[in-house]
Amino acid sequence: MAAAKGNALGKLGKLTELRQRIFFVIGALVVFRLGSFIPVPGVNPEAMTSLVNGNGLMDMFNMFSGGALARFSVFALGVIPYISASIVFQMMGSVIPSMQALRKEGEAGKRKMTMYTRYATVALAAFQSFGIAVALQNQVAAGGAPVVYTPGFGFIMSSVVGLTAGTMFLMWLGEQMTERGIGNGISLLIFAGIVAGLPGAVVNTLGMANNGELTLLKLLMVVGLTLTVTAFVVFMERAQRRITVNYARRSGGQKAYMNQSSNLPLKINMAGVIPPIFASSLLMFPATAISWFSTGQQSRWLQDLTQSLSPGNPLYEIVFSVLVIGFAFFYTAIVFNADETADNLKRSGALIPGIRPGRATASYIDAVMTRLTGVGALYLVLVCLVPSFMQQSWHVPFYFGGTSLLIVVVVVMDFTAQVQAHLVSHQYESLLKKANLRRS
Repeated sequence: MAAAKGNALGKLGKLTELRQRIFFVIGALVVFRLGSFIPVPGVNPEAMTSLVNGNGLMDMFNMFSGGALARFSVFALGVIPYISASIVFQMMGSVIPSMQALRKEGEAGKRKMTMYTRYATVALAAFQSFGIAVALQNQVAAGGAPVVYTPGFGFIMSSVVGLTAGTMFLMWLGEQMTERGIGNGISLLIFAGIVAGLPGAVVNTLGMANNGELTLLKLLMVVGLTLTVTAFVVFMERAQRRITVNYARRSGGQKAYMNQSSNLPLKINMAGVIPPIFASSLLMFPATAISWFSTGQQSRWLQDLTQSLSPGNPLYEIVFSVLVIGFAFFYTAIVFNADETADNLKRSGALIPGIRPGRATASYIDAVMTRLTGVGALYLVLVCLVPSFMQQSWHVPFYFGGTSLLIVVVVVMDFTAQVQAHLVSHQYESLLKKANLRRS
């Protein structure tokens, strides 16, 4: 009895670190949700909500921020400026020679890159918050109520300081979640912002079905589409192209060499969710700025352009698809270097059957990766656009857009994989301890 109780307590003690990490992530997400309800002073909340609702681009941005934009809280910008700055510096790190040298400096270079990214985040957040504050001063809600109570320099300064500070706090909170929690903190913050609106969407959908506004067939279509897209995303994110690699190692005895086979796994979607996020951000801000500043008959063509760049319109879908495909190839080229992989294989005495080491191996791997990236880019476009097509064509109240559903599924998969890795590490440590005890 005492032994069984001791084993149970021992297993519980081994999971203490994992439990603390999970609780830290939960606490950080609670802080994020509380902060999204702290408003920037000087804004009419009802007028701001009516301005955001019904605008496709602002609705999308509002969903990524967890409703903070509709409340114009200090977290209204979310972590989008930090993500944009991070992606820009990653791209610069593979193009600019000085940045390439900095990446090769190890931990010191990584710290410098992080510092530059933070400075760029401050500048980008300040620029965006200034533009939003200036634009909101000229906005009037549907009922004629002004969005800003007292326009002027004081409102602009408070908005710039409040929104920039909120973005920097979220950046710090995301880094703390990554270091002291589980998973990528920035991705979890985006995930929390998207999922925050899910309960209300479910209640709204069920209410529409109860009132007869939504037929049973359409409700089943929503559920079926969600499950189908989720299963498809899970399948594609786990899909790999495995290239057979033969290693030759020395051994004693009569045989001089002994062949050993392995696999070089290449993911179909090497870029992850970065292409749709960056494409959405790139389309969101210019079109939103046009919609804010294009008031009056003299800027009718700007309003038409804004309408064309709203989700659900053919021009938006075409531009979004081109950007996703382009960023998928570009980001894959940044994170995966075929020449470096071929060089590492050559140094370790490995070769691909039928392919000569060196340049021929690099060309073969690059050709395979190009085909895989093409398939992965088409998969991203398909997942991002199919739910939107269903929303626009069949008028199905599908809360998750393709981009948001992709982000949610990928973040959950990454979080689950890291939890499993922690569990495996605990089991491995317990096996080592048992082995040491038996030896002693």
